[in-house]
Amino acid sequence: MKSNGAGQELPQQGAIRLYVHIPFCVKKCSYCDFLSGPSCAEDRRRYLDALACEIANTRQEGAYVRSIFIGGGTPSVLETGQMERLFSLLHQHFRILPDAEITLECNPGTTDQEKLSAYRKMGINRLSLGVQSFHDPELLLLGRIHTAKQARECFDMARAAGFRNINLDLMSALPGQSFADWMDNLKEAAALGPEHISAYSLIIEDGTPFAASYRAGSLPPLPDEETDRRMYHETKHFLEGCGYHRYEISNYARDGFECAHNISYWTGDTYLGLGAGASSYAGGIRFSNQRDLSAYCEAAQRLRVHPRGRNGFDEALEQLRADQTVLTGDDKFEEFMFLGLRMTRGISIAEFQKRFGVPIDEVYHKEIEDNIAKGLLVLEGGRLFLTEFGTDVCNTVMADFIRTAV
Repeated sequence: MKSNGAGQELPQQGAIRLYVHIPFCVKKCSYCDFLSGPSCAEDRRRYLDALACEIANTRQEGAYVRSIFIGGGTPSVLETGQMERLFSLLHQHFRILPDAEITLECNPGTTDQEKLSAYRKMGINRLSLGVQSFHDPELLLLGRIHTAKQARECFDMARAAGFRNINLDLMSALPGQSFADWMDNLKEAAALGPEHISAYSLIIEDGTPFAASYRAGSLPPLPDEETDRRMYHETKHFLEGCGYHRYEISNYARDGFECAHNISYWTGDTYLGLGAGASSYAGGIRFSNQRDLSAYCEAAQRLRVHPRGRNGFDEALEQLRADQTVLTGDDKFEEFMFLGLRMTRGISIAEFQKRFGVPIDEVYHKEIEDNIAKGLLVLEGGRLFLTEFGTDVCNTVMADFIRTAV
């Protein structure tokens, strides 16, 4: 369904979350299927001009911002002055709470001490470092531009700049990776002492160089299923021993350092996505921006000619949006279940009824009972959550709660 002024569906009061997409990187990684790629200085300048138009015309004066996530791509490829301009615009057009969690994705090899210190002065208080591995051969295979030494140096520089909330991204089940290799990566990460660790298993996505190499048989063999599961289980065991608890399928944190922004996605909070391909959700409506960078920039610039409050604004905004979906009642039930079950705390039975006005048992009695009987779900203390076995086959469990699945 085409959008029709979807940006106006955002609440005029209450809390929202902001996601800002920076689709640029130094080099496209071999496994990556995100909206990102290399760029020239003119591409970045044009994009930031377009982003400024969108920010100025999708603001909500009465709402306040509880978290911001600057993702990509590699946002840290921007010049310091460009990042300062972006934050100046966000503060100009949104009411950002003084204690808002503000995260920047940052890759080793794209930043230095001066940049990191500038980020802290801008109010960025959380860094997510795309380390992926501490083994140089693995980094080379993934197409990363940094070395393990640079990753450690980037972390140390972030600490020196005053960051006290740092996430490290790590990737397991890589081609040719042994269980011992993965445990070495975990030990290296934990030894640095970040507040948060995201540990994801590699997924070979269609359309990536990895997928082509995999089909051609030119990649080292992937770890077998048993090794992959052993990696996952031992990750939880090892990180718990280091003071981290798993709060979501792939995310671990020290107490009080869970990523508030990501939790908002899993709990159905309102969020606004800014930039090419960025998605938004509010009031049961999901909408997203044009993915093509040229189309996005042209559409966003039309908002300069037809700004909010002037004739032609709705049409200009419609051209910026790629699509809009009005969620049905079943859609809302499904999202509540399969997003909420990603978290180790699961979902609240009372919250389901409060939000939808119907008991959960009336909607999902059979699905809940069947999965409890199989040992995949537990109902305890008014919450429904995955067992360890259920986490291993979480996609199968969650599919039971998607009625529109074919």
